[in-house]
Amino acid sequence: MPVATMIRLNAADRLLCVEFDDGTKAVLSAEYLRVESPSAEVQGHGPGQKQIVAGKRSVAIVGIEPVGNYAVRLLFDDRHDTGIYSWEYLHELGDQQTQRWNAYLAALQERGLSRDTA
Repeated sequence: MPVATMIRLNAADRLLCVEFDDGTKAVLSAEYLRVESPSAEVQGHGPGQKQIVAGKRSVAIVGIEPVGNYAVRLLFDDRHDTGIYSWEYLHELGDQQTQRWNAYLAALQERGLSRDTA
């Protein structure tokens, strides 16, 4: 399981930069992290329950809190703060960023939703 060795918030660009002990790096936008939050609010409580979160293009991360030695809790300016982002999940988000982002954009379009308004 990968371990984050460095986490840096670039608040101006709304990016979270994460480096892992396996040498990989991920640059993740606040919007991407918010719409892929591991919280039950977004992921649901079981398979097939994931919610499509619209209107988060300009969301920002306003805080990062450590959770033990395995995760962080991200605090967003829209008051979302319930997701625990494990190192494994952050690594997965980095590895699958293109596929997940494209699926998110397609789901928005399918539902007539926008990145700008909920």
